[in-house]
Parts: sequence; structure tokens; C-alpha cells
Amino acid sequence: MSRWTLGPLLVLLLAIAIILGVRFGPVPFTTGEVLAALTGRGDARTLDIVLGIRLPRVLLAILIGGGLAIAGATFQALLRNPLAEPYILGVSGGASVGAVVVLALGLASEGSWVLPLAAFAGALLAIVLVFRVATATGRVMDVRVLLLAGVVVAAFFSACIAFILSVSSARTVQSAVYWMMGGLASADWHSVVVTAAYTMPATLLLLGLARPLNLMAIGEETAYYLGADVEKVKRTALVVAALITASGVAVAGVIGFVGLVVPHGVRLLIGSDHRSLLPLSFLAGATFLTLADSIARLALAPTEIPVGVITAFVGVPFFLVLLRRSVTAP
Repeated sequence: MSRWTLGPLLVLLLAIAIILGVRFGPVPFTTGEVLAALTGRGDARTLDIVLGIRLPRVLLAILIGGGLAIAGATFQALLRNPLAEPYILGVSGGASVGAVVVLALGLASEGSWVLPLAAFAGALLAIVLVFRVATATGRVMDVRVLLLAGVVVAAFFSACIAFILSVSSARTVQSAVYWMMGGLASADWHSVVVTAAYTMPATLLLLGLARPLNLMAIGEETAYYLGADVEKVKRTALVVAALITASGVAVAGVIGFVGLVVPHGVRLLIGSDHRSLLPLSFLAGATFLTLADSIARLALAPTEIPVGVITAFVGVPFFLVLLRRSVTAP
């Protein structure tokens, strides 16, 4: 498929996903009522639901889904591994430890930003630990050591979480498990603004690294001889991609599979040129998570399924279909 075909198609699908996300829920609206609410007209109840609940939730899904997807594409290029994904550096593990500690101490009151801040601090701690290990032998960052460090740090944080939950109350365990499944139920305009403040500038930075990432995907030595500042590109791209992931995890919990399936699926459709892959991955990730969140809200309404469960259920078959298509293609 051509990138000029996939791009407009993804824009159309994202627009449909936004309309579905805003229109449907426990209280369904017509398209006319939604459009009126978006322009500030309509009754107070419609305005509160559309502008105060559903629109920020849809926008947050776009930011987090797009951010995870473009971060995944970046990790796959730098590690030269199509199975790499944003949580490979232990970011989700660090964020989960921060969140679980706050829940265990009873500090996560409704509407409080203590839990997201603790999750973000834990994610930053994971990033620092992994990078210190990866550069322990010198200034050059070995991506193989980076990968191993991420796995080890993630395992350590998993042990920390298991220990905390083993000595916590049943209510704390339930809250922690639900948070680690990922969800957008707490979305509001504050979380949208904070996530956008991290995600949008970081996304622009990664888009500006598209050409060096093309060279890095071939090999570090080749990229160096072709004029790329290999170490600077690695450090910048990894830090920026990890921060995007951390901001998403801090707000919505652990949402898996977006950073793995989406960029790999886009790559199978249009190839590995990061000048197209990165922006199209952002669009595809935004569309994927927005649709997944709508399914999570509507499938068993009024009960809401954690969106991380939906991304796995939808992502695995989609990934297998694309993979089969790539294998059987002439």
C-alpha cells in the first residue's frame, strides 16, 4: 500500500473514531447534538458529558495511542528489532512501582495528581537506571546492553510490585491490578494538557530524527560513515521516546501492544522509511487506541473493560493477519 493511500485512510478512520467516541456511551447522542455541544450550544447535561467527559477522553486516547506508537517505531529502529516496544526499557515497571506505592500508602484520593506524579517519577527512575547501566563501560551506549538492562530492571520492579502487593490489603491489590491493566476513565482537561505538553514536542523531535533513524536501522557503523552523529541520535531518540511512554503510563496506566503492533503493522504496509513510518504510526496508534477505548466502554456497558485488555484482544489477531500477509506476499 502506498503511503499516500494509507495517510488519508488513517485520517478518515481517526475522524470516524473521534465521532464514535464522543457520540456513544451510557447516554448516546445524535451527531447534531454533538456538533452543537462542540460549538457551545445545547443543554447543560449534553455540554457537561460531551465537553467535560467524552471529548477530553478521546483527545487523551489520541495523544497516548499516537505517542506509544511513535515511541515503539523509534525503539524498533534503534534496537533493530521489530519486536521492541516502549516498555522494553522497564518504563512501565518503574511507573507501576510508583503507582503501587501510592496506592499502598492510601495517598491516591480521587482527583488527586499524586498517583500520576508518582508513576511518572517511577518511570523516570527506570529510565535513569537503564541508561546508567548501558553507559557504565564508557560513553558509548551499547543497544544490546540497553536491551538487557531494560529486561533486568523490569524484572526487579516486578519483584518490588509483588512484594508490596503481598503485604497490602485486598482493596489495594484490586486498585493496583486495575491500574496496571490501563484505562482512560480518569481523563480530564488537565490530564490532556499535561500529556500534550510532553507528547507533541517530543513527537516533533522524533519526526526530525527520521533520516538519522533510517541510517541507524541499517547499522551504526554505516550511519556513522554517512554522517550521522550516532551517539547523539541514540541518546536523544531513546530519552524522548521513553519520556513519551512515561507520560502516557503516568496518566492512563500500563497499556500494552500499541507500541508493538501498530508500528510493525504500518511497516508491513508501507515499508521502513521513517519519514513516513513515524507520522503514520502516530495516526494509526491514535486511531487504534481511540477505537479500543470506545469498545472498552460499550462492549459490556455499563461495566467498563480496562482498555489494555481490549488492545491485547484486538491487537493480537490484527498483528497475526498482517504478519501472515507479509509472509505469503510474493
